[in-house]
Amino acid sequence: MQLSLSRKILFYILLIIFFSTLNNKYFSKIGLKAIDKIAIIGLEEQEMQDLLNNLKSLNSKNIFFLKKFELIRKLEANNLIENYTVFKKYPSTIEIKIEKTKFLANVFKNGKFYVLGSNGKLIQSDKKKDKLPNIFGDYDKTSFFSLLNSVKKSNFKFSKIKNLYFFKSGRWDIETDQNVIIKFPKENLKDLLNLSLGILNNNEFKDIKVLDLRQNNQVIINGK
Repeated sequence: MQLSLSRKILFYILLIIFFSTLNNKYFSKIGLKAIDKIAIIGLEEQEMQDLLNNLKSLNSKNIFFLKKFELIRKLEANNLIENYTVFKKYPSTIEIKIEKTKFLANVFKNGKFYVLGSNGKLIQSDKKKDKLPNIFGDYDKTSFFSLLNSVKKSNFKFSKIKNLYFFKSGRWDIETDQNVIIKFPKENLKDLLNLSLGILNNNEFKDIKVLDLRQNNQVIINGK
């Protein structure tokens, strides 16, 4: 009786080993397959191809052992990307959904054209983008986004700005699409943007060339 029981135990142990071996072989064929497809959604054709070329090194990786930081590093080095979501589709496909950065302004720097994105990064361009304002001066990124935030909170439309001029003191001048220069101080931008809009919309001041708001409680208007 004891011998029969021992044989049964041995049989079950061998059976477990047998099926474990089969499962491991199956896993090696399916689970260890290298990445063979990277699908990108949200970029234009050439932009997508450029990113795929940059991700080529991932094709030799296994999807189970792909290091998260390696993919993140490559994606965040791409200046066109604002946000992204990565999906792993087993056994060998990665899908990347991308929210492309919004183009905010043209920048000319070191003899080259760039576009400033809403992610704060500069994207090199062959030429200036139409319908975007131009930034002049060695601008401070934090100061620009503070100005942009003030514009969004005011009634002034960013689309009505043709040029932006940054000064080392940290303040901005803007030139409207009607060729009016508005000089701002560093502070209280939202209220002054609304004030300048009210003045510009007043027919009595239709010949304004320069609107100077740099002094507290004082408005200086120069005509054309």
